[in-house]
Amino acid sequence: MFVIFNPTAGRRRTHLLWRVLDVLVSHGVRVELAETSHPGHAECLAREAVARNERLVVAAGGDGTIAEVATGLLGGDAALGVIPLGTANVLAQELALPFAPKAVATALAFGRTTKIWPGIAETATGRRLFVQMLGLGFDAHVVRNVTPGMKKLLGKGAYVLTAATELTRYRFPRISVRLDGAETTAASIIVSKGRLYGGSYHLTSEATPGEPGFSVVLFDWGGPGAAAVYGIALPLNVLERLPGVRRIRAHRVDFQDQPPVPAQTDGDFAGAHILSATDADRAIDVIVG
Repeated sequence: MFVIFNPTAGRRRTHLLWRVLDVLVSHGVRVELAETSHPGHAECLAREAVARNERLVVAAGGDGTIAEVATGLLGGDAALGVIPLGTANVLAQELALPFAPKAVATALAFGRTTKIWPGIAETATGRRLFVQMLGLGFDAHVVRNVTPGMKKLLGKGAYVLTAATELTRYRFPRISVRLDGAETTAASIIVSKGRLYGGSYHLTSEATPGEPGFSVVLFDWGGPGAAAVYGIALPLNVLERLPGVRRIRAHRVDFQDQPPVPAQTDGDFAGAHILSATDADRAIDVIVG
């Protein structure tokens, strides 16, 4: 078992990693641990593991770390394991993965899998795989402005505080998009593989993580007031019921010519020039227990 640990993403919960590894080693599981040192390093380590014919590669970190490891595994036969150490751990919540150290170790050792079908965001500078979501608009603006120090100190609260601070600073430009060829616009857009957002909060009912395609959530209303209402509705799990929130199934999402709009993939800032979102070529096996 090859474990890729992101010490930046997992700093607040490093104790969980060591407890999981202790359980595995005590039961005779061979574990090799590698720490990442820079963005993109997890992907490189995962590719090297695939080349060595590792059968199980474990991402120890948050959703961004998982996406990097999944990128390195795509096209190979290794399964993806998860030790959830991030701030939101959306994919772990989506797949109902365990969080208690003993349960995590048992799941990794047992090896039962399910499939996820990642998305690929085409940007002006290259491709980015995402396992849970691609967001354009205000949520990406918040992601860009949350500092690592704030995340370490406040956890999810860092996003709430940053959102409140940035409400009157973001200009909410309209985003032009084609969904399987049908044109529309919105103030913010989330292209989702899963049902959840920000942890365990319900975003959309139509998402199917193990199948091709996306649930595209369009927020029609712009401005600080609307963004505040959406933000309050999310943890109450009533976002789907609000007027001005549309959900459309699509297999291809194209973002048309427009001024730069901030984007995020799986909670990591992805620049301001997203061109499209499509399905990856194949699914990935994920260990669930």
